[in-house]
Amino acid sequence: MIKKMVGVVLFGSLLFAKVTNIPATTTFVEKKKMKIIDIRTKEEWIQMGIIKDAHLITFFDERYGYDTESFLKELDSVVEEAELFAIICNTGSRTKLISNFLGNKLDYNVVNLTGGMLKLLKEGFKPEVYNKSLQQEPIILKHPSEKMLKKEAEFQTPITETNSTK
Repeated sequence: MIKKMVGVVLFGSLLFAKVTNIPATTTFVEKKKMKIIDIRTKEEWIQMGIIKDAHLITFFDERYGYDTESFLKELDSVVEEAELFAIICNTGSRTKLISNFLGNKLDYNVVNLTGGMLKLLKEGFKPEVYNKSLQQEPIILKHPSEKMLKKEAEFQTPITETNSTK
């Protein structure tokens, strides 16, 4: 029941969006003056790479289940109250929902990086390989295939009763 209510709140927050939306650009992520929270899944971090020094905090799992309490606890350990920070996902669909929820319902100062990692990769951004242990030097990933980019560009993150429960 709680997850259904959170889904309604997340969707409803889109109607009253007051969040800053900035296109995800190579310049922004390389010269960032704020923390970037990458809300993609571990599989996406492995598959597409990560932004150097980004904080990796998954919101939705592979089946679009989520644990808002755990996400917020992790987020609060990374950002200070009233601190401006940015969030990114693969295409911007999930960050649109989450940024509006965080900014409008919970009063976080959040920037939604529109277009996500796919936009960055199309612009030639060179992500680092996801390596949880970080014991090796970063490896630059190759640009993803056009087929993969097309598939990701069609990605949608609807919140419905069936996919908002774990």
